[in-house]
Amino acid sequence: MSQESPIWKPSPLRVADANLTRFMAFVARRGIEAADYGQLWSWSVNQPDAFWDALFDFTGVIADRAPGAVIRDPGKMPGARWFEGTLLNFAENLLRRTGPEAALVFRDEREIRREISWDTLAAEVARIADGLRKAGVKPGDRVAGFMPNLPETVIAMLASASVGATWSSCSPDFGVQGIVDRFGQIAPKVLFTADGYSYGGKTLNSLDRVQQVLAQVASIRHLVVVPYVQERPDIGALPAATHFADFGRPGAAPDFERLPFNHPLYVLYSSGTTGTPKCIVHGAGGTLLQHLKEHQLHSDVKPGDRLFFYTTCGWMMWNWLASGLASGATLVLYDGSPLHPDEGVLWRMAADEGVTILGTSPKYLAALEKSGYRPREQLSLARLRTVLSTGSPLAPEQFDFVRDAIGKDVQLASISGGTDIVSCFALGNPLLPVYRGELQCRGLGMKVEVWTEDGESVVGEKGELVCVAPFPSMPVGFWNDPDDAKYRAAYFERFPGVWHHGDYALLTARGGIVILGRSDAVLNPGGVRIGTAEIYRQVEQLEEVLDSVVIGQEWDGDVRVVLFVRLREGLELDELLRQRIRSQIRSNTTPRHVPARIVQVADVPRTISGKVVELAVRNAVHGLPVKNTDALANPQALEQFRDRPELRS
Repeated sequence: MSQESPIWKPSPLRVADANLTRFMAFVARRGIEAADYGQLWSWSVNQPDAFWDALFDFTGVIADRAPGAVIRDPGKMPGARWFEGTLLNFAENLLRRTGPEAALVFRDEREIRREISWDTLAAEVARIADGLRKAGVKPGDRVAGFMPNLPETVIAMLASASVGATWSSCSPDFGVQGIVDRFGQIAPKVLFTADGYSYGGKTLNSLDRVQQVLAQVASIRHLVVVPYVQERPDIGALPAATHFADFGRPGAAPDFERLPFNHPLYVLYSSGTTGTPKCIVHGAGGTLLQHLKEHQLHSDVKPGDRLFFYTTCGWMMWNWLASGLASGATLVLYDGSPLHPDEGVLWRMAADEGVTILGTSPKYLAALEKSGYRPREQLSLARLRTVLSTGSPLAPEQFDFVRDAIGKDVQLASISGGTDIVSCFALGNPLLPVYRGELQCRGLGMKVEVWTEDGESVVGEKGELVCVAPFPSMPVGFWNDPDDAKYRAAYFERFPGVWHHGDYALLTARGGIVILGRSDAVLNPGGVRIGTAEIYRQVEQLEEVLDSVVIGQEWDGDVRVVLFVRLREGLELDELLRQRIRSQIRSNTTPRHVPARIVQVADVPRTISGKVVELAVRNAVHGLPVKNTDALANPQALEQFRDRPELRS
């Protein structure tokens, strides 16, 4: 891998114009000489107080800054405290830009387009914040959204942050139990919902589910309904319901409640496929600083950029996208299927809107490649300079596809982090080359290493991705976990005092990261650890295979590898295709990687945010229950994995 040539290098002009180059000059004036990114990263993790202080000033955070230490108890993990005494408001920092230019551009699969200026956005946030205050919402209260990816969702979140409330959202494709499992734990006072949404050419109603949620979550005192599929939906049967247009006082003055740095901003949720979803609480200051760093330094977001990420409001990338406002970027929001009415819908939008940074997932890129659609042959994407990808490991061949089908001058930045930190451990970098299959670098201020089972830090070997020093976007804690027992068990039980993220990974000699899958899904035939991404990479290259999931099945006192494949319509898995799959895997990995059984399925179960659920499939194969299937986009797909005759011998 280390001998491979990069598939992309930044031009001298791009390096000179990068925010990261400006930041290196900024810290040089403070006496920090970093000749390259490696030296800058080393300084950032070895002197975290100096780094985060410099970032705070460089990005112009609006706050009542308290004098004193940036970090107290830096040796405690968890337990370190950041910017004690500093007061800020998250929404105030996102709404610092003014003017008639677009802050939000909205498109959907029905070809609706809306544009909201910075001035209008600020006025709407002030109006909704006024409505929240009149509804009795105070700092620390919860406000929830059961919303499509609409401008009103961003407005409601910013209004919640303005008053110091804690925002939490689910996308409208969640079932009633999935919503109750989440919002029922945090007891919101106000719920925002749209009347419905569209997906794949179908229009679906949300208000019938909302009515059931209201009956089960007694804390909700006010319901605010956004018209989306109807011009003015009938809300007469819904208790304490108000139309969005009637909520709050038009002309209300902006009023931002400045609160302690770690005041709870968001509650995000674990996937919930192995138990009740964990409610992960994130602080305003840590989220803001981390996102400013990731946007400006790692993604090179500048004022006037058009930032797009295909996401729902139930995935942390929505929160990440929203923070782009703090860097002066215009957010491009899209609601609907990324493949309806055809594979070109997002790319036509990107061309029309002049998107400069486009975010998506490996699953989508794989579907695009299988479809034969090549954006650069259909459209002019002259303004597009970066494609971001996250959600699962990106195979090396997908790097080739982005270069060949989207643009050789486009930087592909595979990034990786999680809901747990509402940010990333590994990211892109506008100053570094891109190598196939690698995330370019570890994030500034993130002391990320790869450890063996025995806790030894290694380079060039597979192991557990860990972070060995505190960082500001660590969770405030879990909801209803007063002694932090669940929080500590989730991240610090494996290696005490060290964040264990649960990714199986490899750190390259040049400082890149390769993600090999989730640690809890690692295959272990004959005691040899195999990352699931190593198998997916090979299977996805076969034209016949549209999707796959691989698990370890307990068998005869050991574990055997079982691969399930979804094939193109009309194809049947015969012995010839099985042999081709086995040959592809054996030729490019090791004999240990070759599945003992290959089985055809009609569908592969995934979470609503698109992640394959290996653990749920493994449970189904072993006849174990799968809890909280409301977290799945296609829970019915699990039934085909139970009691398969092919797996009895």
